[in-house]
Amino acid sequence: MRRLRALLPLLLLIAAGVVLIASGTLKHFDPRHLASEHHHLRVLIMHAPWLARLAYLGVLVLAVASGAPGLMLITIAGGMLFGLVEGTVLSTLGLLLGSLVLFLAARLALAAGTRPAPALAERLRNGFLRHPASYTLFLRLVPVFPFGAVTLALAWLRCPLWLFVAATTGGGLIVEAVESAVGSGLGEALARGEPVNLHLVLEPHVIVPLLALALLSLVPVLIQRKPR
Repeated sequence: MRRLRALLPLLLLIAAGVVLIASGTLKHFDPRHLASEHHHLRVLIMHAPWLARLAYLGVLVLAVASGAPGLMLITIAGGMLFGLVEGTVLSTLGLLLGSLVLFLAARLALAAGTRPAPALAERLRNGFLRHPASYTLFLRLVPVFPFGAVTLALAWLRCPLWLFVAATTGGGLIVEAVESAVGSGLGEALARGEPVNLHLVLEPHVIVPLLALALLSLVPVLIQRKPR
């Protein structure tokens, strides 16, 4: 029973993610849907600004906490609907709150701190503790490492809570700003009535800066490991 109680928060988050996906809510954040409904959504936001922002924040927190896919699309949607600055602030806040919920649930479920981690995990942990911002930013940027999986890994590696919050906020702020900028550009083009190529997020001038930023985040690690 004690083990089940420890697992319950994480199981509830997983169940919430399944419900979120099955409900079709995430489909509304598809750029194609937002492009067709952009004017209507902007009118709704003008009439209910606080409700719209709370609804967006709530969906993002739930998506992050449950490990649901499509976080990039939600962030881009935030940039389209709320602009670069406000979209970045809302997305960063949602990312932090959602990841914190998942981190605490995972740490409870995995009994972090009571069992020794594998040798490989300890090596990764030592590297993370030396360069928390670089490791977190790199793992956050590279699509191979889903954000939810990274959060679970940091819980297993017994990352201190303050360090997790600081690294997630710092790395998340940069990432959310880039993704919100893409959404903001799309939103401005739509507001001007211009035709928008919805594959913009996959074009080189968006992907290349993200990959470059991921490589730059490892520079401190490479310098630290360089033989003296």
